[in-house]
Amino acid sequence: MVDLAVMIIAVAVVVLVGYLVPTILQVKKTVGQSERLLIRLNHELPGMLKEVKGTNENIRALTDQARVGVDRATVFLDAVGEVGHTVNQVNQTVRGKGGAVMVGLTSLLAGFKAVTSTVKHRVQKEPRD
Repeated sequence: MVDLAVMIIAVAVVVLVGYLVPTILQVKKTVGQSERLLIRLNHELPGMLKEVKGTNENIRALTDQARVGVDRATVFLDAVGEVGHTVNQVNQTVRGKGGAVMVGLTSLLAGFKAVTSTVKHRVQKEPRD
């Protein structure tokens, strides 16, 4: 009976070792790959960080330039708006006074026509000596 127990324990150890050896080999392979990855990152990461920092500075400079451009465009568009407002006021004034001028001119022409017509009729009615 002791022999049977020893045999079962021996078989269990052999099976355990059979499963542990491939697992240990895979862990060893994974550790090697991780080590190579860390070495590569140590070499490449400082360069990448410098590039990111440079890109960040370029973006900041472009943002500042865009802000200045937007400020200038705002000033320009405000000026254009003021010019448009002034033109609208002049247009309204001309329309208002233009109508009055047209009425006055039409009245003046009507009066002139009436005077010339009256003068013509009187000249034609008066006998000539």
